[in-house]
Amino acid sequence: MLLMEHLIKVYNNISRKKETFVPINSPFVGMYVCGPTVYNDVHLGNVRTFVSFDVIYRYLQYYGYKVRYVRNITDVGHLTEDENAEDKMLKQAKLMQVEPMEVAQLYTNNFHEVLYLFNCLPPNIEPIATGHILEQIEMTQAILAAGFAYEIDGSVYFDVEKFNKKVGYGKLSGRKIEDLIANTRDLDGQENKRNNLDFALWKKANPEHLMRWKSPWGEGFPGWHLECSVMSTKYLGANFDIHGGGMDLKFPHHECEIAQNQAATHYEGARYWLHTNMLTVNGQKMSKSLGNGFLPAELITGDHPVLERGYAPMVIRFFMLQTHYSSTLDFSNEALDAAEKAYFRLMNAWENLNKLSLTPNANLQDAAEMEEVNRLCEACHQSMNDDFNTAMTIANLFELSRKINAYNDGKLALESLDEPTFARLQATYNDFIQVVLGLKNEQKEQGGKLTDGLMDIILDIRKAARENKDWTTSDLIRDRLNTLNVVVKDAKEATTWSVN
Repeated sequence: MLLMEHLIKVYNNISRKKETFVPINSPFVGMYVCGPTVYNDVHLGNVRTFVSFDVIYRYLQYYGYKVRYVRNITDVGHLTEDENAEDKMLKQAKLMQVEPMEVAQLYTNNFHEVLYLFNCLPPNIEPIATGHILEQIEMTQAILAAGFAYEIDGSVYFDVEKFNKKVGYGKLSGRKIEDLIANTRDLDGQENKRNNLDFALWKKANPEHLMRWKSPWGEGFPGWHLECSVMSTKYLGANFDIHGGGMDLKFPHHECEIAQNQAATHYEGARYWLHTNMLTVNGQKMSKSLGNGFLPAELITGDHPVLERGYAPMVIRFFMLQTHYSSTLDFSNEALDAAEKAYFRLMNAWENLNKLSLTPNANLQDAAEMEEVNRLCEACHQSMNDDFNTAMTIANLFELSRKINAYNDGKLALESLDEPTFARLQATYNDFIQVVLGLKNEQKEQGGKLTDGLMDIILDIRKAARENKDWTTSDLIRDRLNTLNVVVKDAKEATTWSVN
């Protein structure tokens, strides 16, 4: 597709408004997305985030941009508010009685397998935190040299209050430092900090700490926020285009990244900050404590008390894309059932489209029909250009699918279209389903030949019954198939079937 400059609008969380997307060095685009901490199975919120940015990555490439997509793996240093709590990687390694890197490798492999199931493209670069220790030490030194950090007893902390006075802290989350100071609580082992808001750039390792590296301040390990500042700027430059992640990372993680970036490089890092929203189940926040949190594998198998059954990965991907990435996504059995039916309708129209063949007939061409088809094709582009609105894009595709099914059933004359309009219909529908939304016809791919063969046998039996005027058997087969959402259509030329 040809590149059309400055038509995409994105909601930028740092400016709190929708802006025209203007890459720093068009047609090149740098995009960094915070990856998982690989101490356990990837959770569904992660999958929603990575599916969302997979579509953004796909669309930017489809649009004509040359995208470098960087997504990290956190395998060390994930400490949150209580920096003296046990590191999650180390805790899991002790439980499993293995080396921390074995834990990291196991769950990194699991992460890749899950995203493969959901048809997510791999990033261009997938750096790991432990592979960039030297660079994290160097950035810590740069922040110290700039006067925005201090070292105490082998640990280095970022001085949030000093940074706020000179530069300003809280521009992404909108939080005021006075309120943050008032709401912070004292935590054990943090009495050596100047302020409870200060966060670790480098932590001194206790004698029992397994993951440790030599540094100018003694043996230790990097802070959580530092790795993303280092790896994003290393591979995309100090000033790059897009930084993404879940809404839960906006504060403190992304806020601290911006502070580190400005202290070390004088740039905020990314120009556009995009965040996916949270998940709920039947209107309640998804959480382990409520017992309504399920893993991607459980959603596929249905092996969870909240779920009535399992759903195919492409159905789940489609379900996620029916909601805009920045909106709350609510899971329920009813919503998943509806999504499954809608997904099959979309796939059925896709199959019908690829069976159609236009024989041009200038006498039958209809200007109004061609205008409507072109309008709907254009609407798919417009909705994706509006902050990657997959929900509206899918709605436009369903409008096109109604046209496709009508052409296939003979309710509308395919010859009412000219060749350019028909070619655009084919290209738009195929490209947006497969290339942009990343959907596959899962039913066709998994057992498609078997399904087709079985349906041929069933329709042959029904054909024989009709020829013998056994209308009871003929109607019984049709009605029983209909309960499975399989619609049988009798025509003079042949009997066809489709999934409704």
